[in-house]
Amino acid sequence: MNDDAMINGDFTARLLPSVSTVGGAAWDRLIDGGNPFTSHAFLTALEDSHSVGEGTGWQPAPIVIDGPDGDPVAALPAYVKSHSQGEYVFDQPWADAWERAGGDYYPKLQIAVPFTPATGPRILTRRPDLAPALLRAAEQVCEDAGLSSAHATFIEPAQVPVFEAAGWLIRHDIQFHWANDGYAGFDDFLGALSSAKRKNLRKERAAAQEGVEIRHLTGAAIRPDHWDAFWEFYQDTGSRKWGRPYLTREAFTLLGERMADRILLVMAFIDGHAVAGALNFIGRDALYGRYWGSAIDKPFLHFELCYYQAIDAAIALGLARVEAGAQGGHKLARGYAPVRTTSAHFIVHTGFRAAVADFLQREREGIAADTNFLETRTPFRKGK
Repeated sequence: MNDDAMINGDFTARLLPSVSTVGGAAWDRLIDGGNPFTSHAFLTALEDSHSVGEGTGWQPAPIVIDGPDGDPVAALPAYVKSHSQGEYVFDQPWADAWERAGGDYYPKLQIAVPFTPATGPRILTRRPDLAPALLRAAEQVCEDAGLSSAHATFIEPAQVPVFEAAGWLIRHDIQFHWANDGYAGFDDFLGALSSAKRKNLRKERAAAQEGVEIRHLTGAAIRPDHWDAFWEFYQDTGSRKWGRPYLTREAFTLLGERMADRILLVMAFIDGHAVAGALNFIGRDALYGRYWGSAIDKPFLHFELCYYQAIDAAIALGLARVEAGAQGGHKLARGYAPVRTTSAHFIVHTGFRAAVADFLQREREGIAADTNFLETRTPFRKGK
């Protein structure tokens, strides 16, 4: 797609260099505000902190459709990728296969929120009739720029049919979410578990909390020294899990400045010194757990800060669920149940597309079987 391409006589699709080139109010008019990660504040914090952009392998390339007045009426949060890191939907085997066949898998187009495996809208518009045009524009970007493919990851269920209708390949995976069944408090939740699991969770919480003060910080209560401490925790976790942290130190400062009221920082202190922390974002219906780190090795502290404290917070805030991030079968024993996630994929090369489609069919059968098995292993009382 050229920088500007007419959709019809009234609408124009544009490929932009960054989300920052769109005003905050104009961008946020495209979303309902329920998901914090598609907000202008979050996406531009990644850009302005250089967490995405030149040298990161995540080059912002949002696609917008302008209305007759020149204001955007639809958008895709998109990035040109030179690798597959930070996506949590693993396509590295596809890249290896394509490159062994003599093709170039990278660069590709990623329609996603960087480093954020949280389900949400990927087609941003109050005009659902424009959604197919956005996907056609993404396909045209791939064809015009010589990109191998486009990938929309962690798509909210209501938008999946749009991708299916456009002929994109659908892929499923599993996460573990906690569901609030109208619980009045954590003990009410424990009452829904089997006796053995209930006792185990109480033991874990007691061990994690011994000698530790845990605080919930949000809004103006989050100070620069809290971010300094959390940055140290995050660096340690990031270097062990990914080789290098995805976010820069400035990202946390900007997120704190721009959306502190949508952040819940759970921190553990010993003798007044911060020793561990977990970063969460507050949505309309969900609490999203994102990053965690610790300066000490204390049994069950990870579970306490990331899972149990998140449940406490979700109940207090009246939220429907906790999404605690990608992977982690250990969440199952702690009341987090398997939930299907969905991505969609457009492959330019027809032969490679057919091979991927065959792989996905077999993979879906395995995911369905895994989900059925995991649902039988939840810690809830039988008949719950």
